[in-house]
Amino acid sequence: MRKILLLSDTHGFLDEKIIKYANTVDEIWHAGDVGDVTIIDQLKQIKPLKGVYGNIDNHEVRKELPLDCKFYCENIYVWITHIGGYPNRYKQRIKDGFKSNKVNLFICGHSHILKIIFDKKYNLLHINPGAIGKHGFHKKRTMVRFDVDEDKIENLEVIEFNR
Repeated sequence: MRKILLLSDTHGFLDEKIIKYANTVDEIWHAGDVGDVTIIDQLKQIKPLKGVYGNIDNHEVRKELPLDCKFYCENIYVWITHIGGYPNRYKQRIKDGFKSNKVNLFICGHSHILKIIFDKKYNLLHINPGAIGKHGFHKKRTMVRFDVDEDKIENLEVIEFNR
């Protein structure tokens, strides 16, 4: 079993509240708009990091993180990208990717809107953890913690803070 903390849209902001939760998991996943390469370095010092760059990220972040991160966690095939859309409104490149890969968990950020939806069409769980940084229109800062146990996603928990 792997305990995961899922972040997105830090926009260069990392505080003790995030770090406290990061210390309770096995891995940290980041769905883009990191904001500063120092955030990557700080997160990597806490736990192993998987992630992608977002549309605001500069060349330094883009050297560290890819556009797409596809991997297995236990028996779950995960695809993380920053701009992907959501069920019935995926970007064309995402729909094309679903045709060639059996994705179990699709993660994206960008919208700053927390969404956890089971997509019946593609038979996958879609998660957008919202935004945990302070930059943007969101009223609450959100991130998601969950467990991956073989082929199951369990103990899904939304964590929110006031801005």
